[in-house]
Amino acid sequence: MPNYDYVCETCGHRFEVFQSMNDAKLQDCPQESCDGKVKRLLGAGAGLLFKGAGFYQTDYRSSSYQAGAKSDSAASKPAETSAPAAPAAAPAKAAE
Repeated sequence: MPNYDYVCETCGHRFEVFQSMNDAKLQDCPQESCDGKVKRLLGAGAGLLFKGAGFYQTDYRSSSYQAGAKSDSAASKPAETSAPAAPAAAPAKAAE
């Protein structure tokens, strides 16, 4: 069920109502001191969020494909050397 935004044309009171799409629009301002008419505002809507597993085609790949992809990515990485490279020696100062 969506939230609808309303504004009173008399007092300017803005409010939000959680109601079904089948419910009738509100007509009167909910403020006790105001009997003005309300107008429903157009909203931009909420963004659609895909969280968790199962939303992408690659989430349903077979286990053999996933194992092959892991070995393929491991083979494409450059081999690491066992000893780190030594820093270049600083140039020696000339004796005067």
